Amino acid sequence: MNEHDELLQTLMDAIGEEGCGVSCEEATIYKDEEGWKMMLEGFMAPWNLGPTISDAKASIKEYAAMGFGLS
Repeated sequence: MNEHDELLQTLMDAIGEEGCGVSCEEATIYKDEEGWKMMLEGFMAPWNLGPTISDAKASIKEYAAMGFGLS
């Protein structure tokens, strides 16, 4: 499993299949010069997840716990 797939799996694990729906299926997760980012359907801008895979996983879990439209 590559880093991208790990982050998608973290997203599904944090939110659950029912809570995730189309947003997760069509999530765009990518890494640029600033670090990992995630773009979900229905949001206008990507979310900064952090510079490392560990930071990105922690950010996904934090966003899910706060309910930022992910659950």
